[in-house]
Amino acid sequence: MNIGVLGAGQLGRMLALAGYPLANRFTFLDTTGHPSAGIGDVMIYTDQHHLLDDFLAKVDLVTYEFEHLPVALVQAIEEVKPVYPSSEAIRICQNRAEEKTLFDRLGIPTPAYRIVESAEALEAAARELGTPVVAKSVTEGYDGKGQAVLRDPAEAAEAWRSINHPKLIVEAFVDFVREVSIIAVRGREGEMAFYPMAENLHVDGILRYSLAPMPDLDEAVQQTADGYIRALLDELDYVGVLTLELFQTRDGKLLANEMAPRVHNSGHWTMDGAVTSQFENHLRAIQGLPLGDTSARMPTCMINVIGQEGDPAAILAISDAHLHRYDKSERPGRKLAHVNLLAPTHGELLEKVHACAWLLPEAPEARFSFEDAFRQGNL
Repeated sequence: MNIGVLGAGQLGRMLALAGYPLANRFTFLDTTGHPSAGIGDVMIYTDQHHLLDDFLAKVDLVTYEFEHLPVALVQAIEEVKPVYPSSEAIRICQNRAEEKTLFDRLGIPTPAYRIVESAEALEAAARELGTPVVAKSVTEGYDGKGQAVLRDPAEAAEAWRSINHPKLIVEAFVDFVREVSIIAVRGREGEMAFYPMAENLHVDGILRYSLAPMPDLDEAVQQTADGYIRALLDELDYVGVLTLELFQTRDGKLLANEMAPRVHNSGHWTMDGAVTSQFENHLRAIQGLPLGDTSARMPTCMINVIGQEGDPAAILAISDAHLHRYDKSERPGRKLAHVNLLAPTHGELLEKVHACAWLLPEAPEARFSFEDAFRQGNL
């Protein structure tokens, strides 16, 4: 089967690598002008109808590797070929206000929030919710972009100018003990499978580490997260992999942050640490194949390689280390690769993570943040 992928970055690359054993072929339609998949047949979309027609003529069905796509383009493709997940999932995930409304309707708890359309309204929301608050553009923005933290309502005017967007969502800060994510997959006939929850550590808005299964996860918390994402999957009649990012508070409760309608960075651990990776399961789902086993083989930690690559030989000298490089040029803040580390116990795993982290030429603050989490037992 020839699968069309909207987007041509590292997620598309990893989808293709998972799909070749299933005799899949891949055609990528890049909308950014900067494809980096380095695999399959890549076409660069320039609003030319004949190019879109050429793309559609080559593929049997279409999926996507990121949600920052023109919704009208996805809807036009749906008129011709099956698209999984649907354009409705993209439409909602592109708009944080729509997303929060969906969470509210399904009874999925979120941090307190307000929608504002002026600097004055932003200041009023900051006073009402109590600082600090985080202000985010309602559309666009990812990996920490398009947002600002206000520690005093008087900072509203400057935050409004820096974000430079006509509508913002303002969220109360959450006294959370950790950030977590739940990844699930739903097939064409409604069957579902859920991966063990991962604990995530971000630095400067970019994911640095994901650990799964979490060493101290209460089964009831996993079941709660499963229930939240199950409601989303059913409501959207979703097909493929869906990710829900959450905060876990000190009393054990979960508050939804945002969802992503695709394979996700916090699920990269599944490539080596789960029986079936998120990438293979996404492809199984959209092709109508049986879903694979989502259980963990053993404790696994994913480390993102950001900005500069380390020495591959040194990294791979660590036992049960698996390096996945994206064949991208180095640039500050750019995701270049990830390392999956596996061990029989969480204690042994954390020793490997500690050793690997110091082999990567990341910003010092990233190392120190990790060291803090390591000492506090949060990771």
